[in-house]
Amino acid sequence: MPRLLVCPLSGLSDALESHRPSHLVTLLSPQHMIPTPQGFDPAFHLRLGVQDVSDPEGSDSPPGRDHIDRLLAFARHWDGQAPFLIHCWAGISRSMASAFTVLCDRLGHGREIEIALAMRRRAPHASPNRLLVHHADQALARDGKMVAALAVMGPPVMMTEGVITAFPLADL
Repeated sequence: MPRLLVCPLSGLSDALESHRPSHLVTLLSPQHMIPTPQGFDPAFHLRLGVQDVSDPEGSDSPPGRDHIDRLLAFARHWDGQAPFLIHCWAGISRSMASAFTVLCDRLGHGREIEIALAMRRRAPHASPNRLLVHHADQALARDGKMVAALAVMGPPVMMTEGVITAFPLADL
């Protein structure tokens, strides 16, 4: 069953070993970017140097439309046979926004609220980066529906770090 996984950097080794994903997305600040993990094919590792900010002013690496375009192009090559793993520093903001983006793209128009609510059920700590979601909303021509769905999620449970969270596509 196709599933998308989200984890913090501290859980990356365990997630790679336990779940054996075919694709890996890393979202870290450029100065904290990691190399491709040993044993993982670099052709299936997308590294996006982006800071976790919601206001681009004052940041030298804010989330941009190009990050979303690269994420979508990469994710569209995923056949769903093995898990798709996304991580950031804490597994709460950048990675959850990216997971929301991939899920919205995969599952289609009109399911934004359903996906957001499913994300909240599975990841009470999720706090998707609003600027990444804004760019995804534009890239996927959702006319504000993805951004509006974040409000429906309600506030997250405050945590300093998330846990490995699975989003099976069949269950959304």
